[in-house]
Amino acid sequence: MTLTLESAPRVGMVSLGCPKALVDSERILTQLRADGYALSGDYAGADVVIVNTCGFLDSAKAESLDAIGEAMAENGQVIVTGCMGNEADSIRARFPGVLAVTGPQQYADVVAAVRTAAPPARSAYLDLIPDAGLKLTPRHYSYLKISEGCDHRCAFCIIPSIRGDLASRPPAAILREAAALVAGGTKELLVIAQDTSAYGVDLRHEVSSLGGRPLRAHITDLARELGQLGAWVRLHYIYPYPHVDQLIGLMAQGLVLPYLDIPFQHASPAVLRAMRRPANDAKVLDRIRKWRGQVPDLALRSTFVVGFPGETEADFQYLLDWLAEAQIDRAGCFKYEAVAGAAANALPGAVPEDVKEARWHRFMAAQSALSEARLAAKVGRDLDVLIDAVDDDGGASGRSKYDAPEIDGEVHLRDAGGLAVGDIVRVRIEETDEADLFGVPLETAQAD
Repeated sequence: MTLTLESAPRVGMVSLGCPKALVDSERILTQLRADGYALSGDYAGADVVIVNTCGFLDSAKAESLDAIGEAMAENGQVIVTGCMGNEADSIRARFPGVLAVTGPQQYADVVAAVRTAAPPARSAYLDLIPDAGLKLTPRHYSYLKISEGCDHRCAFCIIPSIRGDLASRPPAAILREAAALVAGGTKELLVIAQDTSAYGVDLRHEVSSLGGRPLRAHITDLARELGQLGAWVRLHYIYPYPHVDQLIGLMAQGLVLPYLDIPFQHASPAVLRAMRRPANDAKVLDRIRKWRGQVPDLALRSTFVVGFPGETEADFQYLLDWLAEAQIDRAGCFKYEAVAGAAANALPGAVPEDVKEARWHRFMAAQSALSEARLAAKVGRDLDVLIDAVDDDGGASGRSKYDAPEIDGEVHLRDAGGLAVGDIVRVRIEETDEADLFGVPLETAQAD
């Protein structure tokens, strides 16, 4: 009897949470495919289902529990992993039938649980696996995780207790993975970590060799090397350490996209101190002005928290004023939630829920106006756009260098016949709304 992939055991995957968790899911599936498993796109066709959970906020935990419950109801053979896996007792109490519960980054334990639940029919389907492994993103962009864990101890965050302290990957291994991704069709590398700009600190920025050249385990050196692979390089989760100024220089050279995702979280010095985060907001504003002096088109994305314990109306107004001065291009905002195990739970001055809600709406209104104005400034310009989708009516959509997938805006194209997903095309921007840009391929615009 000849074994085919169609007769192999099938695994389903539900991946929740941030891109870092998505990379974990890709690594698990890559190993399972090497072991001879096939992948299932639905519950009915799966011999076992893996639910990769998020446990950062209570709302994320609720979503994870709902996903586990759905998988149990629809399939029944369920393995739970990810950040919420640290709460194995509570998961088993609610879903006693789950096959196994593992924490984040415990790839070997997940694979072992799958092998027990649905033994592989054959090992070594290695010829079915791309050099860069299996991906859960489209072929033309890929997340590149450069480290695990975090050395910060922010009062509202439990990530270090879930994922541990900073553990950087060797730079040569990262570059090998990135090169394989680009060779496989990746046009955009999205560099991620819990604290991307701290990359290499735990390695004491040791110097190794890359093709006979010295390579330092440092984010600036790594970004410079990535920028020479021929793909867009987008940096996420950057803390504004002093050496970030060197990254701006790489952006000016065109090696890294003019985009920084910096989790500022707040601006009020009092709130930042309570959060256990850097509190010199004036200095950050000065640096933003200098950065934009070097790279005028620099796009800044950030996340903020409103309603943190002790936040006063004056603190919140300080944040709105700072936002206007910083001219943040895109921002997400969260209403503070108490998280089990977080130091912030013991802080006085809890903000009433209705006040949190009102501040959230005020923040989003202010940020929407800022984003809309900064988008309007791009009307009439020609921008490079990476195509994410095409339709049968001559339309297409994609993203400029200033927009990351899933979290930022899009560029919608008319008269885009002949384009394919993954193409990078020059686009004349014609109009905008509060979130997106609209335009036409430059060749069409010039013909008009």
